[in-house]
Amino acid sequence: MDDRCKNSLHLIKNPIKKIMTFPLITDPTLEAYCKKYSKALPESILALAPDADATGQSIMVSGPYLGMFLKMMSMLIAPSYILELGTFTGYGTRCLLEGLREDGLIYTLEKSDEYDSYSNNAFSSSPRKDQIRQLKGDASELIATIDEQWDLVFIDAAKRQYSHYFDEILPQLRKGGVMLADNVLWKGKVGHPDNDKLGQGLDAFNQKVFADNRVMNIILPIDDGVNFIIKK
Repeated sequence: MDDRCKNSLHLIKNPIKKIMTFPLITDPTLEAYCKKYSKALPESILALAPDADATGQSIMVSGPYLGMFLKMMSMLIAPSYILELGTFTGYGTRCLLEGLREDGLIYTLEKSDEYDSYSNNAFSSSPRKDQIRQLKGDASELIATIDEQWDLVFIDAAKRQYSHYFDEILPQLRKGGVMLADNVLWKGKVGHPDNDKLGQGLDAFNQKVFADNRVMNIILPIDDGVNFIIKK
């Protein structure tokens, strides 16, 4: 076989991988404008952000813009009981804590112990640390062990489990209670023909919520997308 045939065969066996590009969720200029003219989180919470960067997984943390949204939602609802799936560094927990009633509790569930030092720092530095209950283990198993009626729920855990979490949590969510699910637009991949497996799970979740007559919902293009759900 001559060199030309060998080269042709090589190209057939090793085609150039197609690089996929996905639509931006929000125009960067508009996103920068929104962040510029939105109120900031308290410095005590903003100071926790470098911890997320230090983990090398800063994409997983609720950023200041989403964090402010969580704080304001919590203040608006004034919940007695909050459930958070996915503690990570505890940054989101601190944002949600801002609106919790003085006699309320927030339960935050985390399977991994890799980032415990960060969440422990976030919690121990809060004057309301006694209102935080951190549980370790699989969220799907832990949810059923907590006998509370939820006013506010924030889901930011295993993406392919969102539909399962929804089924488990909804009976415990009070009428008028709010469930917020993060990352539901999955970097612009949701709804795209080349969506990945995690995005496919989130797409199935969004469709499930939309079809459920027990709730109202609206998907907001905040950061990586938030599904805002209210139980009727």
